[in-house]
Amino acid sequence: MLRVSGTRLETCDGTPVRLRGAGLGGWMNMENFITGHPGNEAAMRSAVREVLGERRHELFFDRLLTAFFGEVDAALLAAKGVNCLRLPVNYRHFEDDAHPFEIREEGFAQLDRVVDLCARYGIYTVIDLHSLPGYQNHQWHSDNPTHLTFFWDHPHFQDRVVRLWEVIADRYKDNPWVAGYNPVNEPADDSGQVLPAFYDRLAAAIRAVDPHHILFLDGNHYSTDFDVFDTPIDNAVYTCHDYARAGFARSGSYPGETDGTWIDKEQVEEAFLRRTAYMRKTNTPVWIGEFGPVYTGDPARDEQCAQLLADQLDIYRRHEASWSIWTYKDVGLQGLVHSAPDSAYQRHFADFMAKKHRLGAEAWGSPDGVIRELAKPLEQLIADEFPGFSGRPFSTRQWADVLLRHILLGQPLIQEYAGLFHGLGDDDLIALADSFALEQCVQRDWLLDALADG
Repeated sequence: MLRVSGTRLETCDGTPVRLRGAGLGGWMNMENFITGHPGNEAAMRSAVREVLGERRHELFFDRLLTAFFGEVDAALLAAKGVNCLRLPVNYRHFEDDAHPFEIREEGFAQLDRVVDLCARYGIYTVIDLHSLPGYQNHQWHSDNPTHLTFFWDHPHFQDRVVRLWEVIADRYKDNPWVAGYNPVNEPADDSGQVLPAFYDRLAAAIRAVDPHHILFLDGNHYSTDFDVFDTPIDNAVYTCHDYARAGFARSGSYPGETDGTWIDKEQVEEAFLRRTAYMRKTNTPVWIGEFGPVYTGDPARDEQCAQLLADQLDIYRRHEASWSIWTYKDVGLQGLVHSAPDSAYQRHFADFMAKKHRLGAEAWGSPDGVIRELAKPLEQLIADEFPGFSGRPFSTRQWADVLLRHILLGQPLIQEYAGLFHGLGDDDLIALADSFALEQCVQRDWLLDALADG
């Protein structure tokens, strides 16, 4: 079992361990750019359930989760030197909003399976609660259908998360291959007052059940801001997310200018040092819970992204930082592996995903798209009429992106996506789900090899 010892992680016998891994995004917490659906997961699932009915809905999604990560995936990662897999999960697997505090035992079946698979191949896991009841941040990846964060204002939601973590900790407290618990992914507590106190409460509740496992605690404002914290919690790692501005889908060249700012390796390292200043000040370990550029399919642009990745890995290596790249598997934007163009899923949803791309209906993976030109006069109107407005913690453009891309466009696209399940038989659904099995995926060998050297 791992523990924190000063600035490093080590086993109980004192052997130092540097975690080098990946996140299993799109699995037990589905995201639109990872598996090609629009909007947020719960709304998408609800629409698909209306088309398929309960039995066939469960058939498709259970098969998808099983195909998405199996023994061959664990073997591949182990062969590439990966020793940690971060497992993002949605609270909805373990609790129903209609029955709060009632834990669904069946929700643990997939999580247990992958934790055990990884252990068999010598891979640690970090259990990451990626979507919380009430939404801990403003974005689709917390399964938020709005742009509001109710979690920080309502003790009811906080109580439910404490209870869920007590159950999770009790379940895995004796498992040495679980490196620890990542209780809140990318919190966005605009007040800055609730998060530190909630972490203290959560740590006490977890430690009452499981005194040994490490807590991986994300910083505020999407795991980039640690100013709200004072003395670090014992046996905790404060987790930074280190997405470089030059790695986004709508960024400029690398090295080069993005939004009027020159970005090169020196600037990337400066950003890393700024985001991890709290860890160095408190002499605690550095773990980059997420990072990684988006690949657009443009060979010249992707080559620049490969250079950015190499630079980041070199920075982490020199600073002895642990890391977890985002993400392991998807439909082609960031994954170490991705579903093949001729797979059943890609063929069935190709036109739909192209339309989503053309419209710009994702804040993460889309190009500017049609919505960008339509948004410009609206953004100018906001700037002219409300010059003091702040879409905190976003710029006006980022705030508008959430509303326009994921809500205004996302909601009608959800209905269109669900409609594409009409007329499919059980065998068709299985073929769609199996498109994400490793044997039907394309491996980005250069990217896997880069991690092996990281």
